[in-house]
Amino acid sequence: MTDPNKGAKITLYWLAQSRSHRILWLLEALHLTYELKIYHRGPDKLAPRELKEIHPLGKSPVLTIQPATATATTDAAADADKPIVLAESGLIIEYLLDHFGENADHPLIPARYPLDKPGGVGGETEAWFRYRYYMHYAEGSLMPFLVMQLVMDTVKNPPIPFFLKPLPRIVAGQVEKAFLERNIAAHLDFLETQLRTSPNGGPYLCGDVLTAADIMMSFPVIAMAGRLSLEGYPTLSGYAERLQQEAGYVAACRKIEEVDGKFEASL
Repeated sequence: MTDPNKGAKITLYWLAQSRSHRILWLLEALHLTYELKIYHRGPDKLAPRELKEIHPLGKSPVLTIQPATATATTDAAADADKPIVLAESGLIIEYLLDHFGENADHPLIPARYPLDKPGGVGGETEAWFRYRYYMHYAEGSLMPFLVMQLVMDTVKNPPIPFFLKPLPRIVAGQVEKAFLERNIAAHLDFLETQLRTSPNGGPYLCGDVLTAADIMMSFPVIAMAGRLSLEGYPTLSGYAERLQQEAGYVAACRKIEEVDGKFEASL
């Protein structure tokens, strides 16, 4: 039987209420074996210091890969005991797909060019363009507003005497009204339209099959569904529900429940 890991040892450093869950989903979708190390946020909502021992920024997700000795390069062989350390969701997803993408039940990256047409500038499929776009959009455009909303929610309920609380609530409310609400609404409108106009009728962002772009988008979309009202956005709401029913997502949730007792999809 072929080893889906190709001899590599994979370790995922998973943090509760973080982007790391989509990496766990991908590991399940690629049928890889891996070691799972679970961490929890402290009272300050920050990641524990132990993660800094893996990556200097102390963030999650972080993935380490110990390549098989037989496939290591000459330079790598000199440091055979040092694993590859990968941070940032986009990089981790792309690296895993580069080396293990063939393990998936179906391709998680859309075909770049139509089979019946030559490649070249401008010849790419819409599905491929969407895939590349959403791999960057999730963190570059959407998540900053969701994180800012989370900050404003925290500002509204600071640990100060009750008679002082109206002031930060007023400030946070003004920021939301002047900046956040309209920007988040613009993204909701955009995603609703994108899903309704997806290639082949959808129901995923890049067409009629799940791609890694959907996995990348799962964290902000599911977080929005749990935190914001998606009333008026039926297609986006259905998409959020569909993602949570995907076999890889369900398997990832089950894995956390088995190891940690519970799983909560949240910012």
